[in-house]
Amino acid sequence: MKHIYNVYNTCRTCRAYLGITLLFLFSTSVAAQRRDANINGHVVDARTEEHLPYVVVALKGTTIAIATDATGHYFMKDLPEGDFVMTASCNGYKSASKPVSIRAKTTLEVNFELEEETVSLDEVVVSATRNETRKNEAGIIVNILSAKHFEAVSGNNPSETMNFRPGLRVENNCGNCGMTQLRINGLEGQYSQILIDSRPVFGSLASVYGLEQLPSAMIERIEVIRGGGSALFGSTAVGGVVNVITKEPMRNSALASHQLNVFADGTTDANTALNVSLVTDDHRAGIHVFGMVKDRKPYDRNGDGFSDLPELGSETLGFKAYYRTGTYSKLTAEYHRLHERRRGGNRFDRPPHEADIAEYLDHVVNGGGLKFDLFSPGNLHRVSVYASAQGIGRDSYFAAKRNTDNYGRTTDFTAVAGAQYTRSFDRLWFLPAELTGGVEYTHNGLKDSYAAMNRNLNQTTSIAGAFLQNEWKNARFGVLIGARLDKHNLMDRPVFSPRGTLRFKPARQVNLRASWSSGYRAPQAYNEDLHIEAVGGNVSVIELAPGLRPEYSHSLSVSGDVYHSFGRLQTMFLIEGFHTMLNDVFALEKTGANDMGYINYVRRNAKGAKVTGVNLEAELGIPGVFELQAGYTLQQSRYNQPERWSETLAPQRDMFRSPSNYGYFTSSFDVTKRFRVSLFGSHTGSMLVKHTLADGTDSERKTPSFFDAGLKLARRFTIGKSCEIEMNAGMKNIFDSFQRDLDYGREKDSSYIYGPSFPRLFFAGIKVSL
Repeated sequence: MKHIYNVYNTCRTCRAYLGITLLFLFSTSVAAQRRDANINGHVVDARTEEHLPYVVVALKGTTIAIATDATGHYFMKDLPEGDFVMTASCNGYKSASKPVSIRAKTTLEVNFELEEETVSLDEVVVSATRNETRKNEAGIIVNILSAKHFEAVSGNNPSETMNFRPGLRVENNCGNCGMTQLRINGLEGQYSQILIDSRPVFGSLASVYGLEQLPSAMIERIEVIRGGGSALFGSTAVGGVVNVITKEPMRNSALASHQLNVFADGTTDANTALNVSLVTDDHRAGIHVFGMVKDRKPYDRNGDGFSDLPELGSETLGFKAYYRTGTYSKLTAEYHRLHERRRGGNRFDRPPHEADIAEYLDHVVNGGGLKFDLFSPGNLHRVSVYASAQGIGRDSYFAAKRNTDNYGRTTDFTAVAGAQYTRSFDRLWFLPAELTGGVEYTHNGLKDSYAAMNRNLNQTTSIAGAFLQNEWKNARFGVLIGARLDKHNLMDRPVFSPRGTLRFKPARQVNLRASWSSGYRAPQAYNEDLHIEAVGGNVSVIELAPGLRPEYSHSLSVSGDVYHSFGRLQTMFLIEGFHTMLNDVFALEKTGANDMGYINYVRRNAKGAKVTGVNLEAELGIPGVFELQAGYTLQQSRYNQPERWSETLAPQRDMFRSPSNYGYFTSSFDVTKRFRVSLFGSHTGSMLVKHTLADGTDSERKTPSFFDAGLKLARRFTIGKSCEIEMNAGMKNIFDSFQRDLDYGREKDSSYIYGPSFPRLFFAGIKVSL
């Protein structure tokens, strides 16, 4: 039977490669037959009739796309013959489309008028179904963090920005090394899957500091799905998916920026970024190169001589490039390299082993990927073949008693390869439909060695997966049924993870959605297990319990949203209820000190847990005047039975670090056409946290609530026709709502940290774009 299965797989693979080859030959032959057919035109603001620069104009169903120039005009040349749909899209405007008939030796003029919008409905997202779809037509809610969100809150990386989306909360988990994690709908960071250009190359180690290491200079947008509704990217995405979409060149441009943050005691945090995009005259090829340098000094909040925010320095360099091999085919490549050093504790002028406390890490990250896309004329068939990888090397030192041999080495390599096929139907049974299927293989090799701690982890995980889904949809209805089948090498049996979504539009401005999905987490080391921290003058380590079983989940969400315009005032309100059940949930229990004196925590299975809550979201604004976004989450995260984390404390049902309420707001006001004021803030409610005192006594504390508010002023200047300079300044955490009861001295508990990640700080920046 096994041999028959292998033969079947081989034949299926051959058929797939044959289909790809035929599509490639067809696409290149079509490209060779192109004649002298051109389109030119302009794009203007529908209200003011001003020309709009840098609007993306595309020929739908092909790889052909171009951006308008600084005067709002464009010219497409040497186009294929046929009937197509042209689209024009730009941030802050509704997309527009027009049918065109392209004929040889003919030049058409096609002009667009775009309407301003502050409530985005027509944004194209890929995370909902693994295919491009409009946000308001997706069966599940996709939240977007675009460049304007990074700019509004002066965020230099995702960890500084993701608090400003519904159901998301970034927290600092270590006062020495500054380890952060993103919680989605109340679940810990390891329940969510981080993707780069839709590929799961973030392994266990990358997730420890990964969101803080990705510079905004490389990011086009971030798509976030709450809950397990995007199981087709991997069934380990129980809490949600964070899909980082990197920038793709559309025009010749350059952007340089510098931001200096200064804390109240004079501690500085400098960030410098550079972006350059180059595109050939025929837009057949392009490359976007980015770089960023960060330098932050250690910050000591309570004056005890030990840092509460680590010293941090990093350099990032990378690129994304494309080459259109034909009208209907495209090759895309991406690469990034990061070198980051961070250190917390004291005596920063001495080697780590001469400090009273030192958590020191030196990361080198190399990652990238290749993708080849093929389309058929009419866009009925689409094939994508891809391969991505990311390797990390980490040298580190963790100690609290000047041990000379607590140095360690960790390596983590993740590789992903797969293929996806999509078939569009004008009508399948009762509605237009889109069938998507594919295969994917993921490999992760992790080695974590600390000889002095008798820790030598060598973990290899591999997942062979296949996915299939069909989505029926029109403007009013949407039904999606799909599943993923995974064979994980650490699990005896394949895991079948189905998903389903329903969308119904009872009125033009109302959307009702429901989704259900299942997922799993294998019994392996996750990001938190690779973190060693100082606790009470010693260090703590996490081990996996013998016989640790997989964890399974079932997630349900129901939502409704309403869009309405009152003249120029645009509004949106959304309410979403979510419920996630976890079986054999992973729990952490302190088991005392080992023979070497290190504090042991064991990750074991608990009976189960439930996370239930409601997300509220609202947007309103008048284009060119102001815009406001706000969200709030009410939730409860509890174990089914009381679980013990300490030998000296009673079992506890409430999950730690999971507040019952939290929220955010961002707002921008255009005082003049070139002067903008932004106000933003986030609220974190009270939560239960662990605390180990200097004498080794364990305790629990209910934290106070926090409100972190910020202000930014930005003024733009224009030099000539193509150079723009923006100068900005502001303040974050205006009310200095920082933790008041930080631990003191060399016996501090570095994990006893909560609330906003930064104290009050002032910032000033400059940005020059060409």
